[in-house]
Amino acid sequence: MTQWRKSTYSATESHCVEVADTPDLHAVRDSKTPGQAPFAFDRTEWQAFLRTTQGDRR
Repeated sequence: MTQWRKSTYSATESHCVEVADTPDLHAVRDSKTPGQAPFAFDRTEWQAFLRTTQGDRR
């Protein structure tokens, strides 16, 4: 079973983006629609996403 987690920034919110990690992919879904297919990223795509989004916080 896939373990979904949400950002600590969303801890008090009921609707947020959730992430799940598998050995090969990182999946992202909207918690309001958990039955829809998530977006899936391979390791390279995920690292590029993190570099881009975290760059604004440095």
